[in-house]
Amino acid sequence: MAGRLDGKVAIVTGAGSSSEGIGNGKATAILFAREGAKVLLVDMFEERVAETAAHIAKEGGEASIFVADVTSSDQCEQMVATAVERYGRLDILDNNVGISIRADVTEVSEEQWDHIMNVNVKSIMLSCKFAIPAMRNTGGGAIINISSMAGLRANSSAPYTTSKAAVIGITKSLAGDHGADGIRANCIAPGLIYGPMVAPRMDERLRGDRMHAAPLGTEGTGWDVGYAALFLASDEARWITGVTLPVDAGLLVTTPVTYNRLDQQKL
Repeated sequence: MAGRLDGKVAIVTGAGSSSEGIGNGKATAILFAREGAKVLLVDMFEERVAETAAHIAKEGGEASIFVADVTSSDQCEQMVATAVERYGRLDILDNNVGISIRADVTEVSEEQWDHIMNVNVKSIMLSCKFAIPAMRNTGGGAIINISSMAGLRANSSAPYTTSKAAVIGITKSLAGDHGADGIRANCIAPGLIYGPMVAPRMDERLRGDRMHAAPLGTEGTGWDVGYAALFLASDEARWITGVTLPVDAGLLVTTPVTYNRLDQQKL
């Protein structure tokens, strides 16, 4: 099935990894390029996204770097303009930027609340605000937003859960508002993925507990999220819009007892 994205141009935000390994954005960008897309790799940190660019170049794919803060309207506008300038069109937007903190409503500061909403939700609104007109110009496109299972159940973090639930909400709005433009919008809700974001605070025992918390009993990685994004970006998903796809080894369909025990250990 090689060439599933031939002729398409994609933007992947958060395309670097915060530490060694393959995160969701990096995996997605690599898979998009493997399947024929030209990819604009967006990140705040050039050194992080440069590793993704080098990986794609080594495999013979086509990608370039754009350093941006996607909570800035001006920078999001320039991001989309750069993709169109370099590659002539825009077909796919993968919104992968996100941060997390541990706090309930009695603990979180107003500044923390505003920051997580800006990064996790406002960034999607701004990216879509400028990407959608560019997609209209080429007859449509696909938007993939990265939420979390925390957006579907409690996660010992009121601001994070609220922001990720909002990602699901804005995805539904995008699907309803822009379907007539030929634009599909879908959402991925990753479960207990092991990757650069969580690895620094993980010991082997907790890593094993996470692995066995869900029915499949296996460990998820950024590649699992990346392959889900690849499907949703491809024409194979042409009749799918407005959905939230859990990528969680079945954790959401099981009792919360195991999950709550793990959550107390600061997943």
